[in-house]
Amino acid sequence: MAKGQTTVSDFAVAPRRARAVDTRQDDADLAAEGPAEQTRPDNEPQEPEALNIAPATTSRLIAPTEDARRERAVSKALQREDSRVRLCDLKRARDRESKHYVNCPLNYETKKRLERASFENDVKMTKIMQAAIDQYLKDNGY
Repeated sequence: MAKGQTTVSDFAVAPRRARAVDTRQDDADLAAEGPAEQTRPDNEPQEPEALNIAPATTSRLIAPTEDARRERAVSKALQREDSRVRLCDLKRARDRESKHYVNCPLNYETKKRLERASFENDVKMTKIMQAAIDQYLKDNGY
């Protein structure tokens, strides 16, 4: 996976929810400061907040049914389980490939040359040794 090629547009972003303006809090703040003068004429109807009527929330989405929620939860759980099983299989396959170890003593100069080659080429020493052993076996017909 290339890290340099990921952009912000690669990720899904949910739209912002519309905020319901709560004017009751503003009215409470004004009442706490002191009595306010009423500039509204008497023949104008009162606001819903003054009548203790809750404003209708039209921006809310319809809640899914219990069956829909259960179905979505089951499908997500099955997907997570499949991902977990695939990850375990990959780890097992990697362990099978790397569990045959060879232990060999090296003299000091060979070990230092191996360390220097590993450092200069930014490759692990085990990879260099695997490639060298593989090349030797191919050259000798094995």
